[in-house]
Amino acid sequence: MSFPTHIFKAYDIRGLYPEEITEDLAFRIGSAYAVFLKHDTGRDDLTVMVCRDMRVSSTPLQASLVRGITEQGVNVVDIDLASTPTFYFGVAKYGYDGGVQVTASHNPAQFNGFKMVRANAVAISGETGIMDIRDMAEKNDFPVVETIGNVSLREGTIQDEVAYALTKADVSNIKPFHVVVDNGNGMGALVIDELFKHLPCTLTRMYFDLDGTFPNHEANPFKEENNEDIRAKILETGADLGIMLDGDSDRVFFMDNTGKTVEPAIVRGILSQIYLREYPGGAVGYDVRPGKITEDMILGAGGKPFVTRVGHSLIKEKSREMNAIFAGESSGHFFVRAPFGFFEMPAIIILKFLQEISESGKTVREYVAPYETYAHSGEINFHVADKQNALNRLRTQYEDHLTQDFDGLSFDFGDWWCNVRMSNTEDAVRLNVEAVNQAVVTAGVKEVSKIIQKETVLFL
Repeated sequence: MSFPTHIFKAYDIRGLYPEEITEDLAFRIGSAYAVFLKHDTGRDDLTVMVCRDMRVSSTPLQASLVRGITEQGVNVVDIDLASTPTFYFGVAKYGYDGGVQVTASHNPAQFNGFKMVRANAVAISGETGIMDIRDMAEKNDFPVVETIGNVSLREGTIQDEVAYALTKADVSNIKPFHVVVDNGNGMGALVIDELFKHLPCTLTRMYFDLDGTFPNHEANPFKEENNEDIRAKILETGADLGIMLDGDSDRVFFMDNTGKTVEPAIVRGILSQIYLREYPGGAVGYDVRPGKITEDMILGAGGKPFVTRVGHSLIKEKSREMNAIFAGESSGHFFVRAPFGFFEMPAIIILKFLQEISESGKTVREYVAPYETYAHSGEINFHVADKQNALNRLRTQYEDHLTQDFDGLSFDFGDWWCNVRMSNTEDAVRLNVEAVNQAVVTAGVKEVSKIIQKETVLFL
């Protein structure tokens, strides 16, 4: 089999097991990561954290990964099963030189992969090292070192993570809500169970068994079809709200007491306002995809909004540059600033959301309703052979309305606005339209779609 260069992506490494992701490849990636980190830091005396998700293939892949790292003389601290936020927290809080997690996030069971970070849990992305690691893994020519790195186990990271989160909220102000949590058989159950030990809430657990075959539904709450079970449970039990987590628990979604998913852009705006009360006038980031309510809420609270490219590693990088107090992505990633890093901490997000709703004296539906001011198309994907040409046609047609020309193109027409981005991995462009009402959204989608799908005519 030829080397699977396509699995090395903009934010992580992800592919099919065992067709693309193999134990041999895991060994090569571990070796390449260790060599890369030595060059990156200029040091040989390194210690990194390693963990894995609950997929059946994660155990053998982690063993091969660790062997590759240690055979390059780098020490490994193994925290066993952990969510991505727990992984980030451990690397950053304990001061390790970096880390690798074996996970395929929300992808189906046949996938696996690797997330890699530097010190302070700074993500290694396609622009900052993944492709260098890819090239070394493909070449498979690594130095022989005299001293093999050692492996040690560390316990208590989840407890430390939750203990830190609890310092960021006033639990005494949280009401005894009935909360339904759909864990989707992913890694979030470990943190949720620990967190709710300290809360006055009644917890109804859904799919808390760690099961990498995902027997109940895909662990991706961004797709509404995966939220039908929790919606039914909320309505059946009369719960106050629901929480949904993706496979590796770095994304968190909320559902109100009527079974309606709260738009991530609104959650992002609520959290922005909470953080702006703590840090008046602070900078708050959000990605380029439409979600204007977030900007409205940041400005309304006296904050300084800034726009970033899509992708968790990119928004975190920009947020560190801007010294942001908080940032959020339309896909449910929410990023929190700590003395030791800037990354996803869902336990803190959940605590702050519960405290905010509690102190408001309102139901989640009553609290959220005033912010549902815009209509949305959702992300629409178009198969386009020449992606760049499609964007060029849009730029020419709408040049006077162009507002952003990074990470695709963004246009503002007054009563509707949109973003069109090229896929990193497919012959596709992605359209998101937002407007003052659904009729305008429908008209906007129809208009932009015609331009995206228009074939280039070649005159001979």
